[in-house]
Amino acid sequence: MIGSRPAGVLTLSLLGAGARVAVGVLWLIEGILKYRAGFGAADIELVAQSTEGNPRVPWFFEPLASFMGMAPGVFGVVMPALEVALGVLLVAGFLTRVAAFLSIGTLMLYWSADQLIAQYPAMVVLSAAVLLLTVSGRFGMDGWLRARRREATEATAATSGLWEA
Repeated sequence: MIGSRPAGVLTLSLLGAGARVAVGVLWLIEGILKYRAGFGAADIELVAQSTEGNPRVPWFFEPLASFMGMAPGVFGVVMPALEVALGVLLVAGFLTRVAAFLSIGTLMLYWSADQLIAQYPAMVVLSAAVLLLTVSGRFGMDGWLRARRREATEATAATSGLWEA
């Protein structure tokens, strides 16, 4: 035991934090690479066109591909920004579970568009580990905010106890 918590919680927290930071760094690399390469509307149009008649693209992706084709400029800006935002949130450990969920969703959309690259399966596994290990944000902003709230609650309880005595 470490303090009043079992060593297992610490181990799971560290494993979750490692997975969280790893997938966050991979998202940052993806987003920054897109910015540096000048990713934009033409790239989105290429993805949308490549899904047409592609037997590896599931039927449910067709409406999104159509929408992407109508607004390639928007998607050309939003996708790299989303990738960088996911990276920042995951590395910082802020909104950890939401970011991990969005990470998996984004990767599944990429996969559905037949845009699979080598690190995407690993990123899905890492994101799933972050979701499953509920203590993944303990050593990040989520944990820090939780500790601040707990301290404020304890201080309030201690103060209200003084008035009741």
